[in-house]
Amino acid sequence: MDFVAIDFETANANRSSACSLGLVEVRDGAIISEQSWLIDPGQPFDYWNIQIHGITESMVQGMPSFGELWPTLAPLLEGKHIVAHNASFDMSVLRYCLDQASIDYPSFQYYCTYLLSKKMLNWMSSHKLNVLADWYGIPLHHHDALDDARACAHVLLNLIRQEEQPSAEQLSLAQGCKIGVMYPGGYKPFSAPAKKKPKTAKSRSPFGTKRSFSG
Repeated sequence: MDFVAIDFETANANRSSACSLGLVEVRDGAIISEQSWLIDPGQPFDYWNIQIHGITESMVQGMPSFGELWPTLAPLLEGKHIVAHNASFDMSVLRYCLDQASIDYPSFQYYCTYLLSKKMLNWMSSHKLNVLADWYGIPLHHHDALDDARACAHVLLNLIRQEEQPSAEQLSLAQGCKIGVMYPGGYKPFSAPAKKKPKTAKSRSPFGTKRSFSG
């Protein structure tokens, strides 16, 4: 169970406007390191984005640009198993930031806890990160990049243990998912086949009550 969970926050609707990144590394099923960075996107901050994450333009003054930060980030991502909640967003932010800085893409496999939970916990009405965190009893200050990355890591650990799989890769394959891949020059998205809800009068949790994360 080795992987790296990440979460980006952006300054505006432009995917190249990363202003914060949280990164949590898991080894042998346990978190071994946590890091977060403020990033100067060199772009204006939209009011609505500030309302979501609380980061303002003044807070990133003097912080590194994404291109300046990349030499620190590259070895943390290269060749790893990367996970994000709604990975299509975070991977696009990463790609757009790399494109803007004229930097080649790294090589890694990636996974999406949103799509995995939507498939595996299909009886739930919502699979937003804050909803899953509440279900599993995971503390969360939503839209704080480090908190979101940590919660994402815990969600994946719960899903892996639920199915008694040894890794995110084996879990994804067992669920019929196509694993996402990023590589120099391109990428392939993570995807999960839709799972039909059981045809019953009421859709009920197979667990009965909330489960608390421990570990």
